[in-house]
Amino acid sequence: MYDPIELTKKTEDIVVKGDLKKYYRFRATGFYGGIATADTVGCNLRCKFCWSGNSVWNSRNTGEFYRPEDIADNLKRIAIKKGFHQMRISGGEPTIGKTHLIKILNNIQPNFLFILETNGILLGKQKSYVKELSKFKNLHVRVCFKGNNSNEFSFLTGAKNGFEYQKKAIENLKNENVRFNIALVTLNKNSQIFINELDNLNLDHTNIEMEEIILYPKVRKRLEKEKIINYFE
Repeated sequence: MYDPIELTKKTEDIVVKGDLKKYYRFRATGFYGGIATADTVGCNLRCKFCWSGNSVWNSRNTGEFYRPEDIADNLKRIAIKKGFHQMRISGGEPTIGKTHLIKILNNIQPNFLFILETNGILLGKQKSYVKELSKFKNLHVRVCFKGNNSNEFSFLTGAKNGFEYQKKAIENLKNENVRFNIALVTLNKNSQIFINELDNLNLDHTNIEMEEIILYPKVRKRLEKEKIINYFE
């Protein structure tokens, strides 16, 4: 098992160079009703259901380095061409490389909504990170929890810890008045277990959605090997 914080540092050494970071494609997608997407390289988790493949497991040999301004420009170009009003970074963990991400957000015009899809590990580890994000009023954070509790988190990710960081991320976002919602991947479809786990955070009417796992061939093969494919079919 691994420590996500230690893996963050190792990954950052590969995918971040100053304020540059690795990406492997730019695209328009139909998620959220239409969104301009930049797919980044590198993650601090190794989820069994991950669809990203090379960007996570082979980050050294995947993608090219881009300036933050290049990412913002590419997202704007796609959004204008398609008539989208939303942008995001996907494919890997966008919070790896804080300076890079903050500079991207500084270059996103306020009329575009930027959806930050994250596992929340670094936002739970570093309260100051969330404070920096709170100045962007066109930001919405989508935190994807990997399991109902710490045991399921470790089973699904192979990490020895991290669930508490995810919970702390929600607390930090709430305290800094950053808009967010929660996505959940779990083998137990009873979300009440998860809600009970987070009960002390007083989430009120926070939206909790069940994350849909697309069974790409490599994802299916990995889940079949783990003998948990039936939970996702």
